[in-house]
Amino acid sequence: MTEPSRLRLTGYAAAQLLLGILALVLLVLTVIGGALLIVWVGALLLAVALPSTRAIAGWQRQMAADVLGVEVPRPYRPVPRRPLAALAAVARDPMTWRDLGWLLWASTLGWIISLLCVLEMLVAVWPLWWFTVRPKMEIRSQIDLWFLAPGRIESLERRVRVLTETRADAVDHAAAELRRLERDLHDGPQARLVALSMSLGLAEQAMGSDPVLAEKLIGEARRTASAAIGDLRSVVRGIHPPVLADRGLGGAVEALALDMALPVRIEVDLPGRPSAPVESAVYFAVAECLANLGKHSRATHATVDLRHDGERLRVIVADDGVGGADPSAGTGMLGIRRRLASFDGTMVVTSPPGGPTEILLEVPCDLSSPRTTPSSAPG
Repeated sequence: MTEPSRLRLTGYAAAQLLLGILALVLLVLTVIGGALLIVWVGALLLAVALPSTRAIAGWQRQMAADVLGVEVPRPYRPVPRRPLAALAAVARDPMTWRDLGWLLWASTLGWIISLLCVLEMLVAVWPLWWFTVRPKMEIRSQIDLWFLAPGRIESLERRVRVLTETRADAVDHAAAELRRLERDLHDGPQARLVALSMSLGLAEQAMGSDPVLAEKLIGEARRTASAAIGDLRSVVRGIHPPVLADRGLGGAVEALALDMALPVRIEVDLPGRPSAPVESAVYFAVAECLANLGKHSRATHATVDLRHDGERLRVIVADDGVGGADPSAGTGMLGIRRRLASFDGTMVVTSPPGGPTEILLEVPCDLSSPRTTPSSAPG
């Protein structure tokens, strides 16, 4: 992340002067609204003050994160749609009270720090401004994030919520997979094995009286056995494709690309292999993306870029199709999101109407053994 210039830092300080004035107004409105909450006027004031506070706190959170070169997630809990339930949820959110503390800081000492940064440049105290604007803004940003970034307890609570949700999704996904396997085995191999048993039984009965019929039935049984073996291989391939175990993620994705009706360029930069569960989850996620691409995108070309940045596995699936992909519509995209969430992974879809479409898949993981696939392959 590029370090912001001194002029940019001063611009942030100027913006914080305006935010400080707004912070003071919102602090007064919040205090008055809380005092008058027993009547409808108080609830109305809070309905204006609290969302506004979160908005300007979000702006300050972004500025502070840029000054310090860090990433700060949005820390608030989900808010229900119903007004009274929303007000109660906001009141119970610990970040609401941290925001109120930030309003007091931003409208007093924080505001003074930002004012000094701006005045030092405006009155041409250049040496002082040059050497002190950065440390002053860093101090201010650290204190801002002490209020506005989630604390340890809030982070743990958020982590517990995420784990609870992903565990439930993982359990549902596992149950769905078991039902699918049961259905596939019942409709495929089991039915063929029943037919095989019947053919062999009839052949056994006809062996003495009608050898020709017995030979015919044995031939049918052999063909049925071959078909059952094929069905079993298909079921096993749906659990963990052999190509994934043999060639790794890059090679398995290349094999997927070869089955596509349009050219797909594959770029792989993986100095090792992720764990088998992560590898399998990402493989099936890419497979679903390519399947959707082939069915809906009307694209003429696509790319899949796989690489590891030292902390996470990143996959970008892009195409030049018509766009308009909605990750909340249908079960395919939702299935990808649930599959990756089990490993703290994420999916981000960028697909404006008219295209192009880009799907970013990220999963935190380490790599182990040396790579087993070439660095790139043409589609």
